[in-house]
Amino acid sequence: MNQNYGWGLPVQASSYAGKLDGSLFLLHGVMLLIFVLWAFYMIFCLIRYRQKNSSRALYSHRTPLSSYIPDALMLIFEIWLIFFVGIPIWAHIREDLPKEETSVALHIVAEQFAWTMHYPGLDGKFGKQNPSLINADNPLGLDENDPDSLDDIVSVNELHLPLGKPARILLSSKDVIHSFFVPEFRIKQDVVPGMNIPIWFEPTKIGQFEIGCAQLCGTGHYRMRGDVIVQSPEEFENWTKSKTKS
Repeated sequence: MNQNYGWGLPVQASSYAGKLDGSLFLLHGVMLLIFVLWAFYMIFCLIRYRQKNSSRALYSHRTPLSSYIPDALMLIFEIWLIFFVGIPIWAHIREDLPKEETSVALHIVAEQFAWTMHYPGLDGKFGKQNPSLINADNPLGLDENDPDSLDDIVSVNELHLPLGKPARILLSSKDVIHSFFVPEFRIKQDVVPGMNIPIWFEPTKIGQFEIGCAQLCGTGHYRMRGDVIVQSPEEFENWTKSKTKS
C-alpha cells in the first residue's frame, strides 16, 4: 500500500476521485494566483510609494464602487465554484446511487475497534440478524435458522471488491460514532449509531487500500483499520465461492 502515497495526493482509485481532485486543484490554483498577484502588488506599492518620492495619501476613491471590484470578483468566483462545481460533484456522490442489479451490495458494521463486512451471498439476500445472538464467532448476530443467512459472507477488516463494478454499501455502528475513510477512493463518511448510511464508489485500480477510522472512537482508535482488496471480477467470484458456506 505504500506505493499509493507520495508527495502529493494518494493515487486515484475510484471513478469520482478525479472530479474531487480537480475541484481541489482548481481552488488551490486560484488561491495561489491571488497570493502571487497580491504579493506583486504589495512589492509595487512598497517601491512606487516610498516616502521620498510619493505625494500625500488620498483617502477616497475616484468612484465609490471601485474599492469593491476585487471583492465582487471573488464573490462571483466562489458562487460559481459552489453552484457549478461543488454541488454537482456532491450530488453525484450522494444521490446518483448505482442500480442494485449492476452493483455489489453489502453492509459494513463498525464497532470498537473493527470493521465487519456482510455480503448477502450467492442468493443476493441478507439473512436476519438478532442482537442476542452476537458473540465472538457471530459478530453480526446472524440467525442460522433463517435460510437467507446460510450463504451470507462475513469478513472482519477485509473488504473484497471487483474491479470496475460499483459497490453499494450500507454503513452502521454498534456502539459509538466512527468514520469510514479510504483516501484512495476519496470517500470519508461518519458512521452514526442508530442510522443506516448509504455510500457508493466504483474501484478503478486493482490493489490493496487501507480503511481507516477518521473519528476518535476510544483508546483503541489507532488500531481500527482494515483493507480494501480490489480484484479482477474472476478473482472476486472465486473468493465469494470460497467463502460461501456449503
